[in-house]
Amino acid sequence: MFKPVVVLTSLLAAMTLQAQAATELTVYTALEVEQLKPYQEAFEKQNPDIRIKWVRDSTGIVTAKLMAEKDRPQADVVWGLAASSLAILDKQGMLDAYAPKNLDQIRANYRDSANPPSWVGMDVWAASICFNTVEAQKQGLPKPTKWEDLADPVYKGKIIMPNPASSGTGYLDVSAWLQTFGEDGGWAYMDKLHQNIGQYTHSGSKPCKQAAAGEFPIGISFEYPAVQLKRKGAPLDIVLPKEGLGWEIEATGIIKGTAHLDAAKKLADFSASREAMNLYKTNFAVLAQPGLAEPFQELPADYEQRLIKNDFNWASENRDRILAEWRKRYDGKSEPVSK
Repeated sequence: MFKPVVVLTSLLAAMTLQAQAATELTVYTALEVEQLKPYQEAFEKQNPDIRIKWVRDSTGIVTAKLMAEKDRPQADVVWGLAASSLAILDKQGMLDAYAPKNLDQIRANYRDSANPPSWVGMDVWAASICFNTVEAQKQGLPKPTKWEDLADPVYKGKIIMPNPASSGTGYLDVSAWLQTFGEDGGWAYMDKLHQNIGQYTHSGSKPCKQAAAGEFPIGISFEYPAVQLKRKGAPLDIVLPKEGLGWEIEATGIIKGTAHLDAAKKLADFSASREAMNLYKTNFAVLAQPGLAEPFQELPADYEQRLIKNDFNWASENRDRILAEWRKRYDGKSEPVSK
């Protein structure tokens, strides 16, 4: 009569031992919250002896946190952070170079050029304007087609965009404008744009969400939230400005000194795998591995060709200088930092 109890006790003991044996990987990320669960489930299904512990925030905050922890790293892996941020970490000697199993399937321009690479790309996200057609009609606002259109005084107080110090999307906007218009022209453009900004947010997706909700008629954001919100019925037009789109690569890298190097390599292998790319393609129209992405009907067929020639090394090397200048000029309109 005691056999079921013995069997149950043994089973619970075995499960406890298995849980204790699992390696816990601390993974820093700037991925959108809704992406975390499917990515984690797919990885852990393939690697049942590894558990992911996420630490998530916006790109600038994650980057600053990693830099602050340089001498005593807390992360094992970075999965889903801007390549320009990973390039900064690499220059500080914080990344452990590693070539994932199918590195040859990743486009050369979407990964670190070193061999082995310090970071490997996942997918591309690019700047977009979220234009609320209902609110714009109510307020008599014309639809912009170029970045320069947003400097028109007709949009005074009508635009919201991300703060580049805390948001990777914000920084790709600013660094792209400086590359597209030249340094003097870029700052002159941002001076005019600043007059029309209602607020700078600490999230790259928030401006699009607020535009979709009608809180601001125009949000400078990126295509992922724009597409998702439009699919849910938001009255948004997704504008891809004619001058070209600033863009970034979401990428993966291993933190040097991790005590779980073998598990970290397995995550890097998974991130560059076809299975992972098939997860990424539900969210992004351009992938680091060619031939797998599917066109989004919400975006033009030549979307990838609209990406500017982006100098990631320049953007990384000049980041501190650019952000210091940006803060000096425009930080007064930034939303308060939540505690």
